[in-house]
Amino acid sequence: MKLFLRCCLLASCLPLAAHAENYVVGVEDAEFMPYSRVDGQGRYSGYAHELLEQFAASAGITLEYRPVAPSHLLDALLRGEVDFKYPDNAVWGATAKANKNLSYSASTADYIDGVLVLPLQHGKGIGQLKRLAVVQGWTPQQYREPISAGQLAQVDSADLTSMIRNTIKKQADGAYYNVEVALYALNNSNKLTNALQFDANLPYSRGTFHLSTLRHGAVLKRFDQFLQAHPAEVAALKAKYRVEENINSEFLGLEQWKIDFIKRQRAKEAQPKA
Repeated sequence: MKLFLRCCLLASCLPLAAHAENYVVGVEDAEFMPYSRVDGQGRYSGYAHELLEQFAASAGITLEYRPVAPSHLLDALLRGEVDFKYPDNAVWGATAKANKNLSYSASTADYIDGVLVLPLQHGKGIGQLKRLAVVQGWTPQQYREPISAGQLAQVDSADLTSMIRNTIKKQADGAYYNVEVALYALNNSNKLTNALQFDANLPYSRGTFHLSTLRHGAVLKRFDQFLQAHPAEVAALKAKYRVEENINSEFLGLEQWKIDFIKRQRAKEAQPKA
């Protein structure tokens, strides 16, 4: 009996680390850089991973990342197979989320879903848009009515690479996707840099990414506190991965040659006068 009491007393004196918090974050099993990617070995990386890891280290918790097909990720959260979903937004899958009492974190990053066009088509307006390339599974909300009315043809593509290729080959007049992701893919290709440009003159959707949960609202509040307490670190991460570079810029929607011209002029004016 004495031995049993000693064991109980010893257990009560163990450090809190012995009761570590472990959570599973459901993430999209997709290439979506600069925000995130899952490689062939199932390893999660990118801006979102580094942000969540910084929070986990600060909060003294452990996060496991479980890649799930994007179309099944919400179901995994609602069934309790994962503790959190990233990314998420309250307006996504609203019908499936009805009466589910999901909680959302503060914004982790801004995004724009819009149309990228060939440079010579930039700024010519919606009248030149007759065929819109879309990756299967994506819904171009701003173009649903003209597509339904037969005024705009939707050209389905298997993936981002195919969609870009279709647009460059003029099999479509524009490509609808997350702007930063599409530009990242273009600018990290030796042959496709600046091949397409975001046209802010065409309808686009601006939104924000969030972390969501069904059961762990208290952890979500700690995440919000982390974001609020570390604005410099979050800003540095955004700059490192350039996740908002093309959408929160004074050059939003400008043609590339105009951006280059303005930058050259500013550099010239900044030079000391003789």
